[in-house]
Amino acid sequence: MTSTGRAGRPRASSRETLAEAACELFLERGYDATSVADITQRAGVSRSSFFNYFASKSDVLWSGVDERIEDAVRSLTTLGRGASGEQVRGILLGIVRDFAPDPLALALRNAAVMRLQDELVRDTGLRLARLAAAVAEAARLSGIDVLRADVLGAAFAAAVLSSLRVWAEQGAGRGTPEAVLQEALSSIHELPWTR
Repeated sequence: MTSTGRAGRPRASSRETLAEAACELFLERGYDATSVADITQRAGVSRSSFFNYFASKSDVLWSGVDERIEDAVRSLTTLGRGASGEQVRGILLGIVRDFAPDPLALALRNAAVMRLQDELVRDTGLRLARLAAAVAEAARLSGIDVLRADVLGAAFAAAVLSSLRVWAEQGAGRGTPEAVLQEALSSIHELPWTR
């Protein structure tokens, strides 16, 4: 008789299992009433497994978008003096391209039920500031004055995060976040990327 080893969930599915358990609990109990221990118990994994994938409870919601924002920030910093508005728009579209419904989309659509409106406002603000600063820096490096660069950064970052929210609230099956972001970016055409 051979031993099959320790029973448990396959490592590859632990991240998804934790996210699914967290979302179920947020819907059932609300965000604040759900602890990391509750999530790990529901997922059937250890507390250390949770922290292998997520730094905090809110990271369960944001991890997919955070990875995309980090990629965008890296790309924005490499543009240098020749940065154009078209290049920046392309990088920002990459954040939402092929974005599938995930824990953040579920949370945005069910914020009231999950009782995490305040958490979403705070966490959205952090991502907005990070992305806005990166876009503004790209604009400044391309020769745009500081005030205009800051306004462009704020507008472009708000377009990205608002498009994700609007897409999720409309129902993730309707259209794509990329189409919503295209519409948002076209609505700020009065802020052309010019020196």
